[in-house]
Amino acid sequence: MADAAHRALPRISGETFVDHFKQLETFVSVASRGSLSAAAAAEGVAPAIIGRRIDALEERLGVKLLVRTTRKISLTFEGSAFLEDCQRILNDLHNAEASVSAGGVKASGHLRVTAPAGYGRKHVAPLVPLFIESHPDVSITLDLSDRVVDLVNEGFDCAIRLGDLPDSSLVSIRLAETRRVVVAAPEYLARAGRPKTPEDLQRHNCLAFGASANMQRGWVFQEEGRAVTVKVGGTMECSDGAVLHEWCLQGNGLAWRSWWEVGSEIASGRLVTVLDEFQAPPIGIHAVFPQRKHLPLRVRLFIDHLKNTYGNPSYWRRAEQAAALPVAEVLAD
Repeated sequence: MADAAHRALPRISGETFVDHFKQLETFVSVASRGSLSAAAAAEGVAPAIIGRRIDALEERLGVKLLVRTTRKISLTFEGSAFLEDCQRILNDLHNAEASVSAGGVKASGHLRVTAPAGYGRKHVAPLVPLFIESHPDVSITLDLSDRVVDLVNEGFDCAIRLGDLPDSSLVSIRLAETRRVVVAAPEYLARAGRPKTPEDLQRHNCLAFGASANMQRGWVFQEEGRAVTVKVGGTMECSDGAVLHEWCLQGNGLAWRSWWEVGSEIASGRLVTVLDEFQAPPIGIHAVFPQRKHLPLRVRLFIDHLKNTYGNPSYWRRAEQAAALPVAEVLAD
């Protein structure tokens, strides 16, 4: 009976959708573990079988996903993009199965989450009480730190991360996106003028991130469809983004900050954006978590809580408006 059901599945070039799905699982396993032999050992099959599945997948798609050498396996550009989609598809499937099997079971237990300090204060911490209100059997520890936490070895269930993600065994879900803008106080621009191109930054006082020249990173722009990094300089540097933000508000120079951080001041007119036509593409806001067969219900629900909140455009408008109000007005509300 099972053989008949298998034969009844649609076929493409002699393969069934079951074959295609197995190829996706194998690709994710190889990319996450870093080798054919490790993926084969995890499944209990010969490395040659894993290799044939990858070959079949690449042939069907018409692109190279992996670069295989005797020393290591690395992802191609297409492979990196495809991996994120495959991880999302497999995670959605596991979540759907968990929802059915869990039935009416409530989320419970302790959840450990880490996030960047500045972003976490503004856009993660305020959402925690709402989540606990809906799931009273869950408790949460929120760690706010700008270092990259080792989720597995430090016992975290989930991390919120901004920007490009390095290749790793972690699964990522894109929650939203943000962009970085160059901003200044109106009084600074009145005194120093507005830069017209990224090259003009050489003549401006730029509030750079980094306590030393070795730490300093360039500001990224887009010119003629390609990314351009501009090294900037000025009289004041700091390794704390909140301090750079405050210096900028005081009219001390230009700063390159994320929209989630300065959106309220832009809306109120306390800061003004410049070089908008050269803005780099948006960066992702991701939830990442260790790869596992069954994601705990409390983790899945918390990620859904963040994604649904960030996916509502009115959330960002309310966050900007609330931050722009005087403290007394917010409390009175």
